[in-house]
Amino acid sequence: MLFERAAARHGANVLILDHDLDAAPELGRRATVAEVSDLVDDLASRLWAAGVRPSRRVVVYKADGFDITLLACAAARIGAVPVLLSPALDGATVAELVRRTDRPFLVTDQEKLENVLPETVFDLADRVVLTSGSYQDAVELRALAGVERVKPVIMPADHPTLITHTSGTTGTPKLAVHTGFSLQSRYRPQASVIAPLIPGRETIAIHVSFVHSRLITALAISLYRGFPLVVLRESDPKHVGDLFARLKPGILEAHPNSFMEWEELAQDPRGPLSNVKLFSSTFDAIHPRTVHRLLRATRRRSPLFGQLYGQSEIGPAIVRGFTRRRTLDDDGRCVGMPFPGMTDVRVVSRNGNPPSERNPGFIEVRSDGRIVTYLGEQDRYDAQVSADGWWRMGDVGYRTKWGCVHLLDREVDLIEGFGSTLAAEDTLFGQLPGLAEVIIIPGPDGRAVPVVCTKDDEPLDLAAWRRAAASLPPMAEPVHRRLEELPRTATTKIKRLELARLLLAEAPQGTRVDVEDVEDVKP
Repeated sequence: MLFERAAARHGANVLILDHDLDAAPELGRRATVAEVSDLVDDLASRLWAAGVRPSRRVVVYKADGFDITLLACAAARIGAVPVLLSPALDGATVAELVRRTDRPFLVTDQEKLENVLPETVFDLADRVVLTSGSYQDAVELRALAGVERVKPVIMPADHPTLITHTSGTTGTPKLAVHTGFSLQSRYRPQASVIAPLIPGRETIAIHVSFVHSRLITALAISLYRGFPLVVLRESDPKHVGDLFARLKPGILEAHPNSFMEWEELAQDPRGPLSNVKLFSSTFDAIHPRTVHRLLRATRRRSPLFGQLYGQSEIGPAIVRGFTRRRTLDDDGRCVGMPFPGMTDVRVVSRNGNPPSERNPGFIEVRSDGRIVTYLGEQDRYDAQVSADGWWRMGDVGYRTKWGCVHLLDREVDLIEGFGSTLAAEDTLFGQLPGLAEVIIIPGPDGRAVPVVCTKDDEPLDLAAWRRAAASLPPMAEPVHRRLEELPRTATTKIKRLELARLLLAEAPQGTRVDVEDVEDVKP
């Protein structure tokens, strides 16, 4: 009902896309919220005609596009439960997740069926529905155009309303089950922060994974207030620069890695970032260099960079704001404070000693935005939540005497004796402007190995590197890779464990790997 409610308030408000929709190419790239609401109603009626009914699960796995989100809204409109899978997932993983959803409807496209998905998905799904193309034994959505419209089905607040998957950085993704209540609980703290910061009307541009729950709350915040909305599929800086130079958004919401890509827009003479009042970043702490550059690219008075720390399973839990007064030497590991009265955080000991910078503890969060289970994996869910509702985030850090939380590393990424790899990466980014990415991972011989990507794949200045790394714990020499070679999640995070496995696979068997060995091996 997201778009229907938004249309009732601000039906003439505008939504702009940077791509065409596979499920409705006729909509074009500019539409009113009322037109989008009507499209959702139409898609819901087509799904009903295909046999979808309340409480049934509808897996959406198709080419990337905003119609993923619209199909989720359409399924929820008739009481079904959308299950959103990243277009980047491989066919075997998707087949396993479809199996876990217990014979769902599968909404996909011809290309995925022909080139990615195994034939077994027809046995695992109740029915296969296509958003584009044709395929034997599949129902085409376009063939259902013009069916009779159906009334919305309102489900209880505690009923599952959306299923998304975790990042999969540590294995097969888990399926996170959200309810109407949990999503509303995520909306409240974010809306409470935005309202006083942005009292007027601003154009908001969003580049967030179409399969992530974050997009639902981001849309609600903008649409309910009547903000003109720009939804991006592509993150390429040239593409984004051309679009922003023309539309001049006042609010930007994106993944941290997308903001890193957009650093070069700060130098664009057209001023694509010149009107930004608020940058909003979720999912991970962001490097100080990126914040520093972007805030200095806008001509707005007192711009703010808002950082939300959270997780797919719990929603946004901790918030921190940065102004132009932030310097490159500021602590990038400080992620902020919980939302008063809405979320809470604690750090518990790993070894009986009080958590500190040198002895980080487990970060745990309590929030009404927590998912209710992992579909088909209740034991894994129970292992992460305590009897009194504290959720283990999978990160380690500490709290200062002022109460702010410092995130140092993922539990699985700790390199014993090294300290915070994330803090080390912050240092390297701040001192080496030519870096596009740096990820410090355990190497095949146990040493910390920095994997680096440079802008335009220029050779790394090793003398400058050694000066920047002089204050850090000992590391192997850097391994240079192209940015597109790094394995990523749906939210553009680097899959560190997979990257470490790739380095291990490249190492000659039975040998101790030094940097010279690694650099001679090409992927």
